[in-house]
Amino acid sequence: MHLTGWKSALLASFEILMIAVCLSALPAPPQPPAQAGSDEIALSLDPAQSKVHYTVDTTLHTVHGTFELKKGSQVRFDPESGHTAGEIDVYATSGDSGNSSRDQRMHKEILETQKYPDAIFRPTQIEGRVAREGASDVKIHGLLLLHGGLHELVAMVHAELAGDHWKGTAKFDVPYIQWGIKDPSNWLLKVKPVVNIELDMAGGLASSK
Repeated sequence: MHLTGWKSALLASFEILMIAVCLSALPAPPQPPAQAGSDEIALSLDPAQSKVHYTVDTTLHTVHGTFELKKGSQVRFDPESGHTAGEIDVYATSGDSGNSSRDQRMHKEILETQKYPDAIFRPTQIEGRVAREGASDVKIHGLLLLHGGLHELVAMVHAELAGDHWKGTAKFDVPYIQWGIKDPSNWLLKVKPVVNIELDMAGGLASSK
């Protein structure tokens, strides 16, 4: 019985080996052609045509102000996958609400812009599809570096692409107190803990192809 079992195992092994040899001799099945990748689109922001507008409500009035963009800000994205990179760099030191005493306190005590001179948004993903020509409304997910902290946010974006130029707006809220920035409220004036941001943008458009 032992010898018979050994011979059966040897025969089975030989049969498996022969099957493997035959299969290896067969031509490999044809592979589907690789899908061509989409062109990456680069949107450069022109500081002369772009500006950050902010509003924050208080118990006395609504404060309006602006910040300036730095040169070199750019967003790159793949229209098919939505993967996005680049950065939008803002001079935190440029904050201006039209009231010198209020702005001085904002820079010195609230945003501490001497220590944190830049605010940088780094996009990571587009939710929705951007048309290569014409208008699109999408969401952009990304990270905002502000006052030394890195925070996730989602911006509602309207963009219009035409030829080698583009323009658009981005809107999002900054819950600054929740993010560890000092509350500017006092016994007389109460400030809402959320700042509304609207970014007007325009600049050049290029494809990587």
